[in-house]
Amino acid sequence: MDDQNDGVVVPSLDFRRLSVISALGRGAKGVVFLVKGEETAAEGLMALKVISKDLIERRSKDAKSDGSEYRRVSFEQQVIRRFEHPLLPKLHGVLDTEKFVGYAIEYCPGRDLNCLRKRQSERMFSDEVIRFYAAELVLVLDYLHGLGVVYRDLKPENIMIQENGHIMLVDFDLSTELSPLKTPPRSAQSTPMKSKSVAKSNPVHKKRRSPFHRFCNSGISPDDTVAQPEAGVVNLENSEKSNSFVGTEEYVAPEIVSGQGHDFGVDWWSLGILLYEMLYGTTPFKGINRKETFYRILTKAPELTGETTALRDLIKKLLEKDPKQRIGSGKIKGHDFFKGVEWDSVLRLSRPPYIPDIATAEGTEGIKKKIDVETVVKGIFGGEGGGGGGGEEENKGEDNEENNKNRNNNNEKGGNEEERVNKRVWAEGLNNNPTQGGDAFLGF
Repeated sequence: MDDQNDGVVVPSLDFRRLSVISALGRGAKGVVFLVKGEETAAEGLMALKVISKDLIERRSKDAKSDGSEYRRVSFEQQVIRRFEHPLLPKLHGVLDTEKFVGYAIEYCPGRDLNCLRKRQSERMFSDEVIRFYAAELVLVLDYLHGLGVVYRDLKPENIMIQENGHIMLVDFDLSTELSPLKTPPRSAQSTPMKSKSVAKSNPVHKKRRSPFHRFCNSGISPDDTVAQPEAGVVNLENSEKSNSFVGTEEYVAPEIVSGQGHDFGVDWWSLGILLYEMLYGTTPFKGINRKETFYRILTKAPELTGETTALRDLIKKLLEKDPKQRIGSGKIKGHDFFKGVEWDSVLRLSRPPYIPDIATAEGTEGIKKKIDVETVVKGIFGGEGGGGGGGEEENKGEDNEENNKNRNNNNEKGGNEEERVNKRVWAEGLNNNPTQGGDAFLGF
């Protein structure tokens, strides 16, 4: 059966017709797997995000919960449906089983921008490389803001490198929606550049309700979730803002920390943090703990050591603590750092700074290991009969991680080879290399 929205077919995925190759990483709510589809509609490599229904149920019943768990799962899938941009994912399939929900997007073989930065000499990029990735990020944020989407989690781990070398912004778990700033740019919708990682576009059919709708519609309409701002949105000084306390601590804007309400400007602040990290190899406000990091964000100026350059000037203007004084889209595009950039041509650039190699072994290694999705997800997040080390917390401490490793070592003494493979996948690979770092938080 096909899942449909706005007249566009989105295949319903079936585990029996998917070859699970490897686990790519994990976030606060789900695990991302590299899979290969066997059907024509879902052939090729895809990144499949799998979310445990049991985990969502448990978190929704937690005393600290605001009841947004269902809404967020639905929002992420629904907002991706709306994208018509080569730097944003397309929805290639929706998963709905007794235990899991999930969705598939293009697989990006270049991994994320953080991995690419760490492969550079001194773990920094040149100004020319920074200019390319910064220009693409400006375009994609501009497009999102035109749709009314505030991204709120811009960081290197969420910026993937596509097969063609252009970026793809992923993970909209912490995004929200406000009144759009403007109509999405026509050039973003009509540009011919496409990723080759996934197969052909889908035909158009009549609308039908999504499997996500059936799971996530416990008193909350997914359509309402997309069309309206979240519960924490208030109107301050005639400008729609959100009061939610979300983000990743080193990248979060001061207005989120102070709780004064925030809007699209938080994404430009995070862009400033990202450019600083690309230039210096570290973030500007990192403290010894979260409290000190937040204090530095609120009170300290970024240390822009070195000669005065256009890039350092742009970073300074992006890291303006007063959101009313912070530089925005129009002035960013006109800044000296982007002098000579032809904005209409950025997305058509045929030779980006880095073109990833596609490893041939990636297509067969996991199939031979017989990775079981349920074992991996339960091992990370726990669940009924799953044991696991995820617990109820989104941020895992060192003690929990060490306990997971010890438990895994003990379990490997028994069981068959397939069980041992799956336990190693979650205990060694994902706990040590999460796609969403341990500094991510979500509070209300």
